[in-house]
Amino acid sequence: MTGSDLDGIVDDIEKRIRKDEERRFSEIVIREARNPQNMGRIEDPDRQAMIMGPCGDTMEFSLRTRDGRIEDIRFMTDGCGSSIACGSIATRMVLGKSLEYASDITARDILDELGGLPEENRHCAKLAADTLSKAIRNLTVKEP
Repeated sequence: MTGSDLDGIVDDIEKRIRKDEERRFSEIVIREARNPQNMGRIEDPDRQAMIMGPCGDTMEFSLRTRDGRIEDIRFMTDGCGSSIACGSIATRMVLGKSLEYASDITARDILDELGGLPEENRHCAKLAADTLSKAIRNLTVKEP
């Protein structure tokens, strides 16, 4: 087998994976999973939380707030593409919004924004919503 044969096999596998993704997931989910926004951590955040979901994935949100609004928000996850998409879209939904508005974000809101997820991935939206809600409630106490 030559290098070009191997390249052809790899290209074929990548095409099959992409077709399967496009069949199972919305364009928005694929975009957010492949190019997540606001991924990372904020140093010295005002609020933060990390939760492990029932599937073993963890999600973390860190926020910086000013005057009751989310000035900056970042997320991290060790989960699958659906977890990444949920974390990314959640940050985009609440950046610049009031803490009150953000605290009302539900898994259904995230799913609607993403155009849905397959049944076996819907728990990722709940993990994102629960972690966001907990982060909003967890005011980080700063040392004087």
